[in-house]
Amino acid sequence: MEITCNRCHQAVLAENCYCPVCGLPQLVYATEDAGGQALPAQQSEAVQDAGTIEWKSALRVALMLAVPAGILCSLLSPVGIFGLIWMLVAAAWAVAIYVRNRRPAWITTGAGARIGLVTGLIGGWVATATTGITLYSMRYFTGKGRVVDDFWQDFVSKQMVDQWTSMGVDTATILREKTWLLSAEGRAGFLLGAIILVATGLVFFGTAGGAMGARLLARTRRPEV
Repeated sequence: MEITCNRCHQAVLAENCYCPVCGLPQLVYATEDAGGQALPAQQSEAVQDAGTIEWKSALRVALMLAVPAGILCSLLSPVGIFGLIWMLVAAAWAVAIYVRNRRPAWITTGAGARIGLVTGLIGGWVATATTGITLYSMRYFTGKGRVVDDFWQDFVSKQMVDQWTSMGVDTATILREKTWLLSAEGRAGFLLGAIILVATGLVFFGTAGGAMGARLLARTRRPEV
């Protein structure tokens, strides 16, 4: 037998004390065989367990998965933009491991999103640091600074100019933008913007992955009542 949640109107099994989607406690009446034992306390405890995060355990799991994901998502990673998909998977995986270690009956979508947000923030920081360290090492330790300069010169002078030309941008504007991008300030500004864009994407994908992982767990796990 199923009932309908008063908050989200999703189907809830009659034996469940709360909605597996939004966490709203359901009205359950004790029978005479139960000796008049009240169930609201059990309901409140289950909802609190599902919506409250033990951050010491969550941070340990988030660090374990966010660090490799951040390295793969750095600007110079061979994985490229597909690293964002790994962050989505890493955040969902972090929620699954957290639930397995803590063993709550389930976890709310909001709690999963918060774990995913932290995973994304850590991954974004790691990706930013990895990009900076790699570029610094290439220029000052490995002697590949000239390779980076030539790549940037070719990228701006050919690929970007060709793209602007195909878009119908006038010659004067193209020349101005090209001159600025080839300057030290332009290169730094473009790189900083790209790093911020990647870090923002990691936070977004991490939050979405955490919420997705919690939602999938809510469908597969049911509290024992």
